Amino acid sequence: MDTQEQHDRGLALRTELFGREAVEQRMNAFGEFGKPLQHIINAYAYGDVWQGPALPLATKSLAMIAMMAAAGHANELRVHLKGALKNGCSVEQIQEVLLLLALYCGIPAANEAHRVAAEVFREEKLM
Repeated sequence: MDTQEQHDRGLALRTELFGREAVEQRMNAFGEFGKPLQHIINAYAYGDVWQGPALPLATKSLAMIAMMAAAGHANELRVHLKGALKNGCSVEQIQEVLLLLALYCGIPAANEAHRVAAEVFREEKLM
């Protein structure tokens, strides 16, 4: 598979996971300067790794929530929370991941992750 095909496949999955508007906003956030980065994200993250068959998309979403929360990346956490909900993850599953975060990564990381999750859940009218 050539890189353009991999990019297109990744862009299609990314759009399915997060919605066209959100993906376009993120892809255009840095203008021409950001195009090479967006190509890498589409081709390699979503066109390759996210396409792997060993884990369902919902499981990958929960892993991303854990990683983004542990790393303190609130903006990326917000994106992946919305993607997880779209992938069929429940509020309870996300809550459990964030409770594990508290135990293994600390209360400050869990507080911030819970704050972001609560905002997303309110936006999505889940609480």
